[in-house]
Amino acid sequence: MTDQPRLFLLTPVLDEVEPFLPRLTAALGSGAVAALLLRLRPDTDERALVNRVKAVVTAARASETAVIVAGPPTPLLATVAVRGGADGAHTEDLGAIRALRDALKAERSLGVGGLRTKHAAMEAGEAGVDYLLFGEPRPDGYVPDPDLTMERATWWAEIFEPPCAAYAASLSDVADAAATGAEFVALADAVWDHPEGPASGIVAAMRAIAAAKAGEGVA
Repeated sequence: MTDQPRLFLLTPVLDEVEPFLPRLTAALGSGAVAALLLRLRPDTDERALVNRVKAVVTAARASETAVIVAGPPTPLLATVAVRGGADGAHTEDLGAIRALRDALKAERSLGVGGLRTKHAAMEAGEAGVDYLLFGEPRPDGYVPDPDLTMERATWWAEIFEPPCAAYAASLSDVADAAATGAEFVALADAVWDHPEGPASGIVAAMRAIAAAKAGEGVA
């Protein structure tokens, strides 16, 4: 368990990254985001994928935000992450974890999401992932039940060593995510769709985390 969870920000699923970079820079400007999950539309064009990763890594460098890549087909995922200069890769393919772990070596992180059962989470942990993500949106946009997400994150944080992230679908869920003991609170639309912009979404999330840890709840 952790005293103060950090932010793990998920991008929308992107076809191109250049139009998104101004919003990304705004979100990362506070320096509060520990890691960014770059979700790319599946594509088999290795060069295009690598260039997209490089552009985001460059944008994230100023804020010292780690960039984790998701989306490229499994055979390309590790290659794209390494060639793009990312800090790691993220998969939902439990069967690919060991091969990805070998390809990424110890220098880069490997995360896993899409975990629909506790058994799947334990299998992923045993296979050597560096973190687990609970409750993130699925490719079709469906978001798992928040109560189930918080229950799973609490269970994992209390028992297992690898860190986990609990996804908060809205700012009102941030306090519950922080209370799970997870090392990270994961956010996506709550930041990108904030009416005052992504930077304000990050500030609001950090306030909610601080309030939750102080026992005040969400303002």
